[in-house]
Amino acid sequence: MKYVQNIGRSLMLPVAVLPAAAILMGIGYWIDPTGWGEGSSIAAFLIKAGGAIIDNMAILFAIGVALGMSKDKDGSAALSGLVAYLVVTTLLSTDTVALLQGVDPETVNAAFGKIENQFVGILSGIIAALMYNRFSHVKLPDALAFFSGKRLVPIMTAVFMLFISFILFFAWPIIYSGLVSFGKSISEIGAAGAGLYGFFNRLLIPTGLHHALNSVFWFDVAGINDIQNFWSGEGEKGVTGIYQAGFFPVMMFGLPAAALAMYHTAKTNRKKTAASLLLAAAFASFFTGVTEPLEFAFMFLAPALYVVHAALTGISLFIAASFEWTAGFGFSAGLVDFILSSRLPLANMPYMLLVQGLVVAVVYYVLFRVLITKFNLKTPGREDEEPVLATASGGTYEAENEIAQMAHEIYAGLGGNENVLSVDNCVTRLRLEVRDISVVDQQRIKQTGVAGTKVVGKNNIQVIVGTQVQFVADEIKKIRGN
Repeated sequence: MKYVQNIGRSLMLPVAVLPAAAILMGIGYWIDPTGWGEGSSIAAFLIKAGGAIIDNMAILFAIGVALGMSKDKDGSAALSGLVAYLVVTTLLSTDTVALLQGVDPETVNAAFGKIENQFVGILSGIIAALMYNRFSHVKLPDALAFFSGKRLVPIMTAVFMLFISFILFFAWPIIYSGLVSFGKSISEIGAAGAGLYGFFNRLLIPTGLHHALNSVFWFDVAGINDIQNFWSGEGEKGVTGIYQAGFFPVMMFGLPAAALAMYHTAKTNRKKTAASLLLAAAFASFFTGVTEPLEFAFMFLAPALYVVHAALTGISLFIAASFEWTAGFGFSAGLVDFILSSRLPLANMPYMLLVQGLVVAVVYYVLFRVLITKFNLKTPGREDEEPVLATASGGTYEAENEIAQMAHEIYAGLGGNENVLSVDNCVTRLRLEVRDISVVDQQRIKQTGVAGTKVVGKNNIQVIVGTQVQFVADEIKKIRGN
């Protein structure tokens, strides 16, 4: 459970940018609800600006999880997350799969058209973090020393993702096709089927497999085509739209109420931080119907609470379908689409969905608040405090190996904390900024076995270490306490 919560904390960085993107898209869609930018350059600008982030959510997750789950929070881990994602999504893209199978791209299983999803992004980030934690300090033989340490991480990540891609090549279409078949079977049981669809739609969002179910109910995979028929007016009033209507009470009222409950239960010293994320995400959910910023904020931190949310969504769809209250969406089930769709011929008592939404809001708030406090769930603002580790900047430093001993001697020769202002490195050299160059004991530094030193300015000196420079730099940074 702690590992899953760590994933949730790692997602906070990419999730924080999503509400703004969702709001941009919602405003753009409000300006041009039919053309989505074709009839307005302002709408096109806003929709594309927001889409640049929302449409690439999986990439953001790959980078964010890799960075957050790596032990040093190092940039090379983030780079490896991107590498992992690019490897698997390129190998399993429709065109590549067509080449591997020797068939026409149009005959490739539809599952591969949905491989660029949040699940693959999170999986890529996890793999990259594991590779970083395992290989970032590995030293290769001198002939391969350039590829040691952090440079080895993206290489090993790419190699490992080849095996992951091989597994997904066979497993992904089976799982995807199975969910499509499941969707077709529950579509035959009316309001109960709508409820089951709502439950599994939310439950599958972390895996990206909700697209398989959506294709059955929203599009023309099984002859339902709920979205197109509703907006074209070709369906049956009170029936067409039942796979959309129940989302409005949840997205416009339920999730914002859940956000309020999470804010109220946040720790006092973290309320402001929690509010900045939760309130923006709640507004995005209400106004645009984009729920990922809010859902990903707690689905890994408190997975049991997310299952409750999925169940409540299913109940909402069941109730709306049972009473034949219908509305539809072209973008998502937020205020924008509610106002637009409520005027359509097939909209049936749509304003009852607002009444339902008020009840749903109360249920969400009470349930979330009670469950969070009773079971001490780690929702945003309630995470465990991360321990602050003592550094060696004010005390002694004990060298544990040859590299550490070298780093300690070099640092002492530079004048220690009182003289060293910054530490950086290139491929073979330490690049250092010092307060007083005259304090530097170059002879002591050279006795460590380095190739030499070079003064390059009034306050700058380089130490030529060789291909092991990264490890020496890392050790010096540990001594400094940063």
